[in-house]
Amino acid sequence: MTRAKILVARAVFPETLAKLEQHFEVEANQSDADWGPAELAARLKDKSGAFTTGTERIDAALLAACPQLKICANMAVGYNNFDVDAMTARGVLATNAPDVLTETTADFGFALLMATARRICESEHSLRRGEWKKWRYDMFAGSDVHGSTMGIIGMGRIGQAIARRGALGFGMKVIYHNRSRLAPDLEARCGATYASKEELLRTADHVVLVVPYSAASHHTIGAAELALMKPTATLVNIARGGIVDDAALAQALKDKRIAAAGLDVFEGEPKVHPGLLEVPNVVLTPHIASATVPTRRAMADLAADNLIAYLTRGEALTPLNPSVIGASANP
Repeated sequence: MTRAKILVARAVFPETLAKLEQHFEVEANQSDADWGPAELAARLKDKSGAFTTGTERIDAALLAACPQLKICANMAVGYNNFDVDAMTARGVLATNAPDVLTETTADFGFALLMATARRICESEHSLRRGEWKKWRYDMFAGSDVHGSTMGIIGMGRIGQAIARRGALGFGMKVIYHNRSRLAPDLEARCGATYASKEELLRTADHVVLVVPYSAASHHTIGAAELALMKPTATLVNIARGGIVDDAALAQALKDKRIAAAGLDVFEGEPKVHPGLLEVPNVVLTPHIASATVPTRRAMADLAADNLIAYLTRGEALTPLNPSVIGASANP
């Protein structure tokens, strides 16, 4: 029996490839070459499945060129690289990798909050430049985390995990804004209270963004929102680039309209707005919130398992458009 062909679009763990090769004819990209849309479409033209990592755009134009494609499995919880409506119209299953990265990403979000509030990177850079000559009472004095107010925008799994860390571990007052309010028992478990977006921005000492990216959430934080925040407040974005207007944030940091920011994601990444590179009061990391070996392995395994389940049994573990499964007569 002929085995289905799949494309692994980016470099992955060798163990993941070995797992996939037990079931499929695999074309891999272990050199991690950058493929533009035309080359990606050409390589997917005869494939039934794709293992993607969140950077490969799957849209109507690509789908039209790849009539055999049946599933794209993202090794990420975010899926703004997928045009899910176009995939559904074409009968192509979309899957992502939720749950397995929740706690690790929440750990990192809190680490980024701490580093931002306490000016850790700014002080380290100064030390490395040889600028530390003597102690001063106000040397790199930042803001407290314990007992402060944390505002979380986006209260899904990761937002809830960050809330628990803040409320239970640091005695923080946690307020949140979300498209829909959590059930009272879930709010109680998170130690969190619902607030309007404006109230959150005006009140919070530390604002953490964990909202999924969509056209509706584009520039959730722009110049107007930054103007509402306290001048002593910090902003942390571990969501997606485009949630924050990076140009407006760079100007706000330069003008010290807010105290500091911590960013793991950027508009147009891997490019970073040059204004963010010029201000000292920002912590910058290269989209690594889920970057522990156990978590990245779990993400890769889940993407692989989705491909295996769908192309061999017509099933899926974490489908984004499950209606495709029932509609497909020959998955």
